[in-house]
Amino acid sequence: MKSRRAPRSLRAVSVRVPASTSNCGAGFDTLGLALTLYNVVALQRIADPGVAAANGAVVPGLAMATEAAEMFFQRTGVAPFGCRFSVRGAVPMSRGLGSSVTLRAGIVAGLNELSGAGLAKPAVAAIVHALEGHPDNATPAVLGGFCVGRSNPQTGELDGVVRRPIGRELVFVVAAPAQQLETKESRGALPKELPYFDAVRSINSASYVTAAFLSGEYDRLAHAVADFMHEPYRLPKIPGARETISAGVAAGALTGWLSGSGSSVLCVARAAKAATVARAMARSFSAAGVKCRVFKLHADNTGLTIVARRR
Repeated sequence: MKSRRAPRSLRAVSVRVPASTSNCGAGFDTLGLALTLYNVVALQRIADPGVAAANGAVVPGLAMATEAAEMFFQRTGVAPFGCRFSVRGAVPMSRGLGSSVTLRAGIVAGLNELSGAGLAKPAVAAIVHALEGHPDNATPAVLGGFCVGRSNPQTGELDGVVRRPIGRELVFVVAAPAQQLETKESRGALPKELPYFDAVRSINSASYVTAAFLSGEYDRLAHAVADFMHEPYRLPKIPGARETISAGVAAGALTGWLSGSGSSVLCVARAAKAATVARAMARSFSAAGVKCRVFKLHADNTGLTIVARRR
């Protein structure tokens, strides 16, 4: 693709990107939901080529940001230019809440603004999906709401997204332990093969959970999550995690799951039960000797947002 020269009128931009919970039980690498917890990625043009972190710091996300910028320029045909980035916000790193996606999406969306490329959100989501390799966090972080993304089985590209806003009557209670858990490490715990009927039972659960969210019949989520694809292999690596999900459900949550690859766990509750569920989940982790932060969140139905521009 022939490179297009980027306009120089916009010098800096800030992008707010929501956290997300992925898999939603058995919807492995497919289902995702944006949450009202945010990071803000600030991006500024600089004279030097390439991507730099603010204040010249060497940060863990620098390689990730560089990869995102390279893919943006390659896919859009915009002539590359240098930029400096920073990230601030409340999304904890390596806790299964899509922190890496907030950076990738923020870089891609920020460069889209600075360059004047004019990509619509679905096109931004497609680039973030390519960086992630699956749609579960990428699509809700960009588009908001509950998302079912389809990866083309031949090309791996994002082929489509079914999206549904989720009402504020649902509260997503997240218990995030102090323990960090890298996705790569967590994927290493997964088996190379699954028993046939474990796959069948997981498909049944994922389909039912999807139908409950898309129909808005939220009471049908009660005890609907039953995963045999990844949770049986990941939960044992997080002390108290399985018991904390069970404690939340026993306290009145509709259902619960391991958020992404962990270490956070999440329970879905009606608003009237949310505080009770949150206390039960905190007590459960505490009983296992695990410190955690508890968030009572709603679904974010907007996705990433440009919150500041500077010329």
